[in-house]
Amino acid sequence: MVRKYFGTDGIRGTVNKGYMRPNVALRVGLAAGKVFKRSDRRGDHVHRVVIGKDTRRSGYMFEPALAAGFVGAGMDVIMTGPMPTPAIAMLVKSLRADLGVMISASHNPHYDNGIKFFGPDGFKLTDEQELEIEHYIDHGNGDVLVQSEALGGATQLESARGRYVEFAKATVPAGVRFEGLKVVVDCANGAAYKVAPDVLWELGADVVAMGVSPNGYNINDGCGSTQPEAMCERVVQTGANLGIALDGDADRLILCDEKGKIIDGDQIMALIARNWHKRGILKGGGLVATVMSNLGLERLLQGEGLALERTQVGDRYVVERMRKTGINVGGEQSGHIVLSDFCTTGDGLVSALQVITELIQSDATASEACKQFEPVPQILKNVRYDGGDPLAAEKVQASIKDAEAKLDGSGRLVIRKSGTEPVVRVMAEGDDADQINALVDGICSEIEVAA
Repeated sequence: MVRKYFGTDGIRGTVNKGYMRPNVALRVGLAAGKVFKRSDRRGDHVHRVVIGKDTRRSGYMFEPALAAGFVGAGMDVIMTGPMPTPAIAMLVKSLRADLGVMISASHNPHYDNGIKFFGPDGFKLTDEQELEIEHYIDHGNGDVLVQSEALGGATQLESARGRYVEFAKATVPAGVRFEGLKVVVDCANGAAYKVAPDVLWELGADVVAMGVSPNGYNINDGCGSTQPEAMCERVVQTGANLGIALDGDADRLILCDEKGKIIDGDQIMALIARNWHKRGILKGGGLVATVMSNLGLERLLQGEGLALERTQVGDRYVVERMRKTGINVGGEQSGHIVLSDFCTTGDGLVSALQVITELIQSDATASEACKQFEPVPQILKNVRYDGGDPLAAEKVQASIKDAEAKLDGSGRLVIRKSGTEPVVRVMAEGDDADQINALVDGICSEIEVAA
């Protein structure tokens, strides 16, 4: 069954259009409250939902709308204010809540927003749970409303920031301190604008903070993990040892070394997995990544006797595979890194702390430690479309088949529609850079005609 409201990472769209309107958010709160009021709880249990948000101005609109829905469904609402997405996943478990909600559109501009959920175990919802919520959004009517004496309440969790700061610090091995390291951290004017600099400073680092002045509209604007150029420049200017760029909700990161060179998620996963393997703490004999991860990563792991498990794009699918295989390192090239020994979802700050730990323990520079493999030439281009399915066009399919035949045995081709915006992503990789450029351009041209 096709989901109507949910995409690959919750419900997302342009503010005050489509499903991202306050009246819809109210219905979402009512529906999710109906589904996650646990029937197995007895006695004086109070049903709880934790709601966090990033720094978008529209969060002030969606937060009360969702809260009203949950209260109307009979759940107590605990609001955290601006907090990273992984903090909400952590707090759901810590507070023994029934549900966690994060109001964010991640790396998207301020005019988008989204609603994503975490179950009582801190993991993102299954397709079946999302479908059940969708059913009550459209067909709940009076079934989701409780009597007035059963209404929930709402409170602000003043300790949320401190709880997450201590959680993040606890992921660093005992005795490891960051003294002597200068670290630039770009918080994207987003959810981690307070907690990320605090954690790094409390661990001993000399912190140069960027993107820590949110105004509701500047989230991800010329900063953060999708636009890390300013962070790279600041690293070189200040003589820092490492740069960390988070996205708007801090569930992903991109790093740069002391020379200002970008370190993507594939290199980060390789560094952590190989070092954990040497220390005997890597589980499952490999790591989990998506179809977008570079072929060079796969070749590196094979040389170490480790496996690369590939999934479709989306950190929720990475986590699902990790849980099935017992692997404790996974993620995406884009910087969603999931370390299941610590987290149930991607955590940009915690991942950065593990990289810094490896630098300290190996006494290596970032440029030395983080260049784990030579990437195979890889080209990714996006083609925006207005509606329909441009991939169904006959000429588009013919172009794809021709490219697959030419790459047979020497590279990979991945073509998919984004689950969060109306674009088709075309990626090819192989040892011949000129060839893959030509193949991607040819497919994109056909998609543009069909779109």
